[in-house]
Amino acid sequence: MRVKNSILNISAGIGSQIIITSLSFISRTVFINSLGIEYLGINGLLTNILAMLTLAEAGIGASIMYSLYKPVAENDQLKINVLMKFYRNAYMVIALIVLLLGLSIMPFLEFFIKDSSVENIHLIYSIFLINTVLPYLYVHKNSFLNVCQKGYIVTGIYSVSAIVTTSLKIGILNYTGNYILYLIIDCIITIITTIILTIIVNKMYPFLRNKITAKLDSGTKSNITKNVKAIVLQNIGNYLVFGTDNILISSFVSVTAVGLYSNYNMLIEICRTFINQIFNNIYHSVGNLVANERIDKVYSVYKVYMLLNFWLYSLSTILLLITIEPFIKLWIGSEFILSKSVMIILMIIFYERGMRNSISTVKTTSGIFHEDRFVPLIQAAINLIISILLVQYVGIAGVFIGTLISALAIPFWTTPYLVYKKVFQKPVLNYFIKYAFYVVIGIGTYLLTSLISSFIVADNFFNLILIGFICLIVPNLIYIGVFCKTDEFKYLFGVVRTLVAKLTNRSKLNQKSA
Repeated sequence: MRVKNSILNISAGIGSQIIITSLSFISRTVFINSLGIEYLGINGLLTNILAMLTLAEAGIGASIMYSLYKPVAENDQLKINVLMKFYRNAYMVIALIVLLLGLSIMPFLEFFIKDSSVENIHLIYSIFLINTVLPYLYVHKNSFLNVCQKGYIVTGIYSVSAIVTTSLKIGILNYTGNYILYLIIDCIITIITTIILTIIVNKMYPFLRNKITAKLDSGTKSNITKNVKAIVLQNIGNYLVFGTDNILISSFVSVTAVGLYSNYNMLIEICRTFINQIFNNIYHSVGNLVANERIDKVYSVYKVYMLLNFWLYSLSTILLLITIEPFIKLWIGSEFILSKSVMIILMIIFYERGMRNSISTVKTTSGIFHEDRFVPLIQAAINLIISILLVQYVGIAGVFIGTLISALAIPFWTTPYLVYKKVFQKPVLNYFIKYAFYVVIGIGTYLLTSLISSFIVADNFFNLILIGFICLIVPNLIYIGVFCKTDEFKYLFGVVRTLVAKLTNRSKLNQKSA
């Protein structure tokens, strides 16, 4: 059932993401042509500033989701209702805190913006703030569906919402060029989405509407409080590592530089989002697995997860390294290209961060929050010190060098150590040997793929598509040859074969009924 639910969630996620990604390219192109690179920089900057406010969430969501796995697995409706009521009330308070914090930042916006001529910045910021607050009104409903492994429902609703929103935005920019109206559309669609999602969840799980007088037991509340204290430190650290790049670039370089970086970041995030459509849905299956199965079973599934993690992230890294620069040149022009060194650093960060997915999933779903609560703060301190020092000498590259060094210095080591010690009870050296093996395979595959691709000049979209096919075919052939005899590959192949068989049988049934 876990595999079936994961496949459903993944299929829905990838299908919707293909449509949304196609629209996002059209939207970005229209945005740049209608408003220019400076507005693109403002868009990225305000997104980063408001991400800081979401630290008020304080990890309540992750902690309560962890607490929900067991009662959902046991269908303990009373415990579920008590937790959901606590969850909802907590997010009402958080929405108010975020709103007040956001309003308090407004007078200081000019300190973050260098060399900008964008007008109505306070109004623009206010709309961003409203769009940040609104999701808190229904996030508990999303989380419950995800814990129940029904994430494909959330994905479907968000997909329709995103398609409608993006289509309207494209029309607004194309016909009016009005950035304010462009942002207001988000507010309207978000409110409609909230209402629809609430109706669907209440209809699927009518017991969630029951009035609850019982309160959370002291043991669960104590555990949630302990985890929240740990997660809030982690959230602050993670924001200071990943959420401050645009602020540093805007403050020390320019808003235009933020706009240039945002195009690279968009392409990287598209790849990350596609991969996360798989891993975000597996995440809740792993949570269910940890709550119900023996450690040996969890460890065997984790090894499959790690192989899949490497396969997808190394494949995406190779594809981006080889195609991202020629794609941007053909798409919007060579004046939007960043230096080669910046691109390489961004790709290493993308791969390293992505490769932590599998081990981090086990850590989070096992409830390991308290033990490494200070790690992100130490990482953040290293990141900010190095980034602020280097950005003044080497520009944008300095910001990302700081991010990379801080990641390799701290979480790269601590996360696997905690999981192997507390969950798997195995030597952590096993992890690093496997990781090193994957890195060697990945680098060798990149070099060979790059060599083959170099015979085609990417001076038009047709040639670029050919190069893209090479970047997909060559690594997959190499990985099949290297891993085909491993238990992890056989497990993944079995899942794919089962999925193909089901799709084939369904197709035959549809043909007969027609």
